[in-house]
Amino acid sequence: QVQLAESGGGLVRPGGSLRLSCAASGRIYNLYVMAWFRQAPGTEREFVGAVTWGPGNTFYASSVKDRFTISRDTAKNTMNLQMNDLKPEDTAIYYCATGPYSNREASTYTSWGQGTQVTVSS
Repeated sequence: QVQLAESGGGLVRPGGSLRLSCAASGRIYNLYVMAWFRQAPGTEREFVGAVTWGPGNTFYASSVKDRFTISRDTAKNTMNLQMNDLKPEDTAIYYCATGPYSNREASTYTSWGQGTQVTVSS
């Protein structure tokens, strides 16, 4: 089992930036893909983006592409989400997750962090 812990959430004004981090521990030798999801009140969990752990290939939801960037540090077992030009509709709890398949389906991810709140408001 992999344990995940997110950090870096907070309150930011529209147009601002935030950087989230996800630290992995436990059976990290099994890491294949790590992803970010988000969930706003009353909505389903939504895919944000992901990175394949070894090759470092990234893919994103169309709603965040060109504003959000995922990176990973394999030496520190961390994944980051740099969020720029934030909009009120980006307000949500952001979760990191890991799983064996490189896709956008939350049900295929097997380990999840507790989440970190991101609020975009003036």
